[in-house]
Amino acid sequence: MIDELELAFDERTEKGRHRRGYRKKQARREAGGGGGRGKTVAALLVTFLLLGVLGGGLWYGFDRVQGLFGAPDYSGSGAGQAQIQIKPGESLTEIGNSLVRAGVVKSAAAFVDEAGANSRSTNIQPGFYNLRKQMSAESALAMLLEVANKVANTITIPEGRTAKQTYKLLSEKTKIPVKDFEAAAKDPLALGVPEFWFNRTDGKKTRPSIEGFLFPDTYEFDPNPTAEQVLKTMVGHFLAVAEELDFVKTVESERGGVSPYEALIVASLAQAEAGTKADLGKVARVAYNRAYSGTFPCSCLEMDVTVNYYLELSGKATKRSGDMTPEELDDPKNPYNRKLRGMVPTPINNPGKEALQGAMDPPAGKWLFFVAIDKQGNSAFAETNDEHLRNIQKACRNGIPLC
Repeated sequence: MIDELELAFDERTEKGRHRRGYRKKQARREAGGGGGRGKTVAALLVTFLLLGVLGGGLWYGFDRVQGLFGAPDYSGSGAGQAQIQIKPGESLTEIGNSLVRAGVVKSAAAFVDEAGANSRSTNIQPGFYNLRKQMSAESALAMLLEVANKVANTITIPEGRTAKQTYKLLSEKTKIPVKDFEAAAKDPLALGVPEFWFNRTDGKKTRPSIEGFLFPDTYEFDPNPTAEQVLKTMVGHFLAVAEELDFVKTVESERGGVSPYEALIVASLAQAEAGTKADLGKVARVAYNRAYSGTFPCSCLEMDVTVNYYLELSGKATKRSGDMTPEELDDPKNPYNRKLRGMVPTPINNPGKEALQGAMDPPAGKWLFFVAIDKQGNSAFAETNDEHLRNIQKACRNGIPLC
């Protein structure tokens, strides 16, 4: 009986609670016009706002870090014009940075990735290149590998050209006036020739001259160089070759007191007189023997090429030996007179590497004479005048116009 009354009381109490709760909710809805729905809408708005901010942040972050997953790159072959310089020994990264600075590619990383995957990238040569702006890394690499896009003043200076002849060749290619080269050449020391090169051991005074130091070779100059830059490059190349040959030390230790400058003069004489590379060293030996051995009657060079050099310096036309007059051959006012004792004042041209080697380390021999004996330029060498005359007759039989 008690249990049933307690159950009935509990049931009535629980139902009363539900009704009071219902009445409170109903009162709030009537007073606030549906507060539950408002909260729901507000919550949704906050959610959408947060998603928008989060999504924008994610997009911004992706845009900022996309280079970590794929290097930024332009598409297509670009437009407009851009020029870059690739210096000797530059890495792919350094080249890529130059491309970025010139506005060619979007990132150095894109270029490095592209070049690293292409084995031909090792063929990229130093120099100036005409490219386009905003190119894909692939297109930029392709243009660097195309020789036609390389900008250069390429010129070959043959061995044995005088400074005057060299200026003319350089001017034709670079469009720099000859007078600019002549002005720059007045101070060989400023062009990089070390002062010691003009020391002599034969007692003769020297006047610094650029002659002999403009090394003959094929050069690739910048698109718009100055005369001074061009000549400095050639002098620098001469010094590098002389260092490679160990020219100075070898001459000083092996040539019996002859200075490196005098040996350079001998190299220029050999370059002018020898008809073949094989004879360069022998002609150098003749020059040493005539000027320094005391076995040649005048201890002079007696070579017509020195006379021709003076004619050119004087603004006159050079001549074949047979066409020179006695006055020209033995002009006492000519400092390059073939009869003057010892070595001439300066080199008479710019000798090449083989001529330098020949003057630095000529073959042993007592030759005092030589003559070209065939149309291929080969020479015969003699110790005595009688032997020399026989060689001249041989040359005449071979069609050389000496008799």
